[in-house]
Amino acid sequence: MRDLLPVLGGWYAAGAPFGLATVVAVSRSAPRDPGAAMAVGPGDEVVGSVSGGCVEGAVFELAREVVASGEARLETFGYSDEDAFAVGLTCGGEITVLVRLVTPEVDPTFGAVARSVATGEPVTVATVVDGPGVRGAVLAVWAEGVGGGAGDLGGGGALGGGGTPGAFGAAGAIRTPGSRGAPGSPGDPGALDSSDALGAPGTPGASSVPGTLSTPSTAGSLGIPPAPGASGASDTPSAPGTPSALGTARPPGTPSTPGTLGPPGLDVAVAADARGELALGATGLRHYGPRGERREDSVAVFLHSFAPPPRMLVFGAIDHAAAVARIGDFLGYRVTVCDARPVFATPKRFPAGVEVVVDWPHRYLRGTDTDERTVICVLTHDPKFDVPLLEEALRRPAAYVGAMGSRRTHDYRMRRLLESGLSEGELARLRSPVGLDLGARTPEEVAVSVAAEIVALRWGGTGAPLTGAVGAIHRGPVR
Repeated sequence: MRDLLPVLGGWYAAGAPFGLATVVAVSRSAPRDPGAAMAVGPGDEVVGSVSGGCVEGAVFELAREVVASGEARLETFGYSDEDAFAVGLTCGGEITVLVRLVTPEVDPTFGAVARSVATGEPVTVATVVDGPGVRGAVLAVWAEGVGGGAGDLGGGGALGGGGTPGAFGAAGAIRTPGSRGAPGSPGDPGALDSSDALGAPGTPGASSVPGTLSTPSTAGSLGIPPAPGASGASDTPSAPGTPSALGTARPPGTPSTPGTLGPPGLDVAVAADARGELALGATGLRHYGPRGERREDSVAVFLHSFAPPPRMLVFGAIDHAAAVARIGDFLGYRVTVCDARPVFATPKRFPAGVEVVVDWPHRYLRGTDTDERTVICVLTHDPKFDVPLLEEALRRPAAYVGAMGSRRTHDYRMRRLLESGLSEGELARLRSPVGLDLGARTPEEVAVSVAAEIVALRWGGTGAPLTGAVGAIHRGPVR
């Protein structure tokens, strides 16, 4: 998880070894998604979680063994009907966890990946999970043509069996729409079943297969140079609390694919797929032949993509906006509040880290990039702001467009938007009045209602109580 980065960066900068556990596969009703991480560091300090408490004790011991032996380990945890209180997932799901050692010597590209995650620069880390390759071998892949690698890769800087990808957890922020993929894709729950490449579904206490750590070789085995004029720097500010040892951006001029998974053919195939997953912010397993053959499945590779946090654009600097901004930040969004009235649009009225912009809402949105992960909350409650803003919002990519107001206000807005030329399909995207029916009264309660609707829309939830419901609790995304 991204919130592990300050602690992990501190350990890494101090040269303290730590065991890093990453969920690489899940099935059924598992409590955490692939990419969830837990680390055990100096003094047996624990940060993060892989199961919400179900198997953390066993993973803690496994991480200590990995630190002592230097060997990457793979373990599958499931539910045992014979002994529900044994090490296992009482929810009935199953998770497969890869644990590896991380030190500056074993994992010299960790710093470069950490800098990219901290500064919002997209990066995908590919790790061999199982098969004839070296378990724990890692390839870090940035966007094609962008310089990558650590400032000092030391002796070539290829990565051995260290555990970069799980270091920062499950895209901390809300996942990219569709990140779990269509059936058969790496993000599909079926594709994440470990039965083909990771062995038969495990039971509590199933034995792990010891892995070995590879030795450093030449950095950037693909030899892809930076694009002309590429700086390698990011304009995104560093995350608060990020250790200064991680720097503010990757130094330019180093390869865009530090590390190696072994055979060059495997590097080439995985790097190409990793860049595709990076564009989607997707995380999951892929399978290849020993030299990267596409239609073979003897090598399981975990692709962990770290896309920049999705954006939440809040229009209207009212009390409700401050509450929505706080909960948006809590959910992992990069929040911007915009209002044309400077008396209201002041940073002191909003949480630290929230960008506050004084501008006409529709003009600001027109000049701002959005994508399929962006959330747009229109809280201005004034037709002179609402209508031109919603005209713009409903014609551009966004995961959610919601507008505050009474039903009477909503009806008036809809008439105006129809007159402006918006189609029925475009108008159908509007969530108005905004939020779920929770009986909310205060700005904070309304913010919970709005956040609940955003989460429900993303994951296909109904908003109904789970008590008395049937079927899976955890769904894949619907968009």
